[in-house]
Amino acid sequence: MKIFMDKNINWVEIDRRALAGNVRSFRRLLDPQARFMPVIKSNAYGHGLPEVASLLAGSKQVDWLGLNSLDEAVALRKLGIRKPLLLLGYVPLGRLAEAARNDIRLTVYNRETVQALAKIKTKKKILLHIKLETGTNRQGIGLDEAINLAGLVKEHPHLFLEGYSTHFANIEDTTDRSYPDGQKENYRNMIARLEKLGHSAPVNHVACTAAALIFPDTHKNLARIGIGLYGLWPSRETMLAVRDRDPGFSLAPVLAWKTRVAQIKTVPSGSFIGYGCTYRTTRKTRLAVLPVGYYDGYDRRLSNTAHVLIKGKRAPIRGRVCMNLCLADITDIPGVKLEDEAVLLGRQDKEHISAEQLASWIGTINYEVVTRINPLLPRVIVNK
Repeated sequence: MKIFMDKNINWVEIDRRALAGNVRSFRRLLDPQARFMPVIKSNAYGHGLPEVASLLAGSKQVDWLGLNSLDEAVALRKLGIRKPLLLLGYVPLGRLAEAARNDIRLTVYNRETVQALAKIKTKKKILLHIKLETGTNRQGIGLDEAINLAGLVKEHPHLFLEGYSTHFANIEDTTDRSYPDGQKENYRNMIARLEKLGHSAPVNHVACTAAALIFPDTHKNLARIGIGLYGLWPSRETMLAVRDRDPGFSLAPVLAWKTRVAQIKTVPSGSFIGYGCTYRTTRKTRLAVLPVGYYDGYDRRLSNTAHVLIKGKRAPIRGRVCMNLCLADITDIPGVKLEDEAVLLGRQDKEHISAEQLASWIGTINYEVVTRINPLLPRVIVNK
């Protein structure tokens, strides 16, 4: 493993044991009858789609895998992954036959999509999930449209209505649960009406990570676990609510993002650092040049704000983060050498920089921090 990482200057480590531990935590949390569907869309939330999928595909605790795009699903089929795959995003009409050939379940909410699927000649059933609109007003359809769409599906023998779903709008960053309670009630009423009209479906799923953690009644018979799978909390409010109710429940971050020192240089007091002359030294300063920048996903807003970890100590970023470089002040860290490891996100000795801390520095959420890590950077699976 060291030989592999020595060939790279900027890489992401995926902790196999942490991922497996998070899977076990959610499996114990969910109702026994609920299928467990890790969501590995968007390059597995930045962790690496093939790497994470390969680890999950062999787990008996994982039932389905959730994805956003057809390209993601086809890539997994080419890797030989045969678990049920459910697409949560849109598939262009011209690629629906490709989805059917690869035995991929589809989320539908357009009549045009179902009409196009009806024209596909296949001996296999095409399994569909209708997305119900309950209050997010994003992807999904209301009751009348759902009734019509379910009826259209039933007209074609090779189409099968396997499931209904919805998504919560305000369940993560609030302690007021009135809005998600309203959405749950809307969903129950819609399902009851659809079933009364003969449009029942065997799979019923509404639970994202936050819902699964806070509302056990949302587990239904399939739970879509995204951000929590990677050891990241959907929000501080969610974390505190869970710890109050179940102090033993824990999640372990799966990802560490690392680079290495590409140059060490000393500049005199009064020197400007980097583009725009946004930082000026007040003493003789020793700098580590790090070969990582905003192209790699290390946000430009981290300029003159963030820290990295070198030799177990925090080294502040000085000057602007560039496209491919940034500079860290190592004046107070003795013994730093060329190609020493620098941790951008993760743990080194007793220090730790979390996705939440990076997110706070740039005014965003942990989801964005990890998903924006450049997918071209090597992902390497480690056992910690």
